[in-house]
Amino acid sequence: MHAIQTSGNCIRNVTADQFSGVAADEVEDARPWCEIIRQWSTFHPEFAFLPRKFKIAVCGSEQDRAAVMVHDIGLQIVKDPEGNTAFKVIVGGGLGRTPVIGSVIHDALPPQHLLTYLEAIVRVYNQLGRRDNKFKARIKILVRAMGADAFKAKVEEEWAFIKDGQLSLPEEEVARAKSFFTAPDYLALQNEDLQAVALESPAFARWLAHNVHAHKQDGYAIVTLSLKTTGVAPGDITAEQFVAVANLAEEYGFGEARSTHQQNMVLPDVQQKQLFSLWQRLESLELASPTVGTMNDIICCPGGDFCSLANAKSIPIAEAIQRRFDDLDYLYDLGEIELNISGCMNACGHHHIGNIGILGVDKKGQEFYQVSLGGSQGLNASLGKILGPSFAQEDIPDVIEKILNCYVERRQPDEDFLDTFNRIGLEPFKERVYA
Repeated sequence: MHAIQTSGNCIRNVTADQFSGVAADEVEDARPWCEIIRQWSTFHPEFAFLPRKFKIAVCGSEQDRAAVMVHDIGLQIVKDPEGNTAFKVIVGGGLGRTPVIGSVIHDALPPQHLLTYLEAIVRVYNQLGRRDNKFKARIKILVRAMGADAFKAKVEEEWAFIKDGQLSLPEEEVARAKSFFTAPDYLALQNEDLQAVALESPAFARWLAHNVHAHKQDGYAIVTLSLKTTGVAPGDITAEQFVAVANLAEEYGFGEARSTHQQNMVLPDVQQKQLFSLWQRLESLELASPTVGTMNDIICCPGGDFCSLANAKSIPIAEAIQRRFDDLDYLYDLGEIELNISGCMNACGHHHIGNIGILGVDKKGQEFYQVSLGGSQGLNASLGKILGPSFAQEDIPDVIEKILNCYVERRQPDEDFLDTFNRIGLEPFKERVYA
């Protein structure tokens, strides 16, 4: 993360999967490619005044954790038929007032052409994107107006002029970028059997099941620190906790801590045999809520409490939901549910791609909340469908409870919320809520 080009109509901070470099399902580390893109885009003289802000995400894992389908450009690292690194290029995604799922315009771009192809995409956008209306200036509007095939044809036409030019990536430049992201000095460890410890401590077992993730190095684990304590704004961390996390990163890893777009933090390299000790420390810091991946792992924008753009408050809604559904066994029985809250149509809380999305709206000076269902991020991303008329703030916990009751009654064995919604559709939920 850097503070260059953070607010202008330019290419902003390039983002990646929070597990990059350590994920067990990783195809290739995304971080070197992010660094190459960062160096290309920073102070780019041609792209300093684009029609609107521009965001790029890169994911190098089988499971998309970087939301590549809803960025201006999303890059998914894949392997071509010969087993070589390539990029699936997705263009024109975005949320906000006009939510759009991106379109694939290249299935397997060779890495030596990465920057030339990106240059062609942004150049076409810079030339043809609207500048008369900021609400219609993002690349998603251009791609949708032209159609993905026509946009791709225009990119390919521009690309032909620069494909083999100065921006072609030689292997030594890729190797230089990769040299910045070498593996730390892992010990030669065996995977630990923590079942006996988990049986002695049910609380540790819950945390182990939900907050600890598979690492590609034997004997190590990835740990997500939950910043979703009930009564605290989701994603908030105190100065004292932050200092403590820095110390834990040194003591239980290689001095690295990461931030996630789910508003949590990650310690990427924890020895499995130290997990119980780390959990005890996190418990004392109130950073060990075993709710990662559950409905109470809420993504929530600052809302009307802090943001001058918001139509309604977000943080009290998150707290009300967390307090209503505080039974861990019930949350675990529900399975993975992504609940996202935005205080206005700018969609900073990504409500469009929440399995359950909540949007604050203004109705004659009063704060109301619109609910949508069926959104999802990932490579099969989908946009939520609006349930119906909006609700008063005090009604939201009851609305969520009716939605969950409908899901529990209608789901099939081992079926998660999104699968149930896709199978039965919106109407059963709508009938239950508005009955």
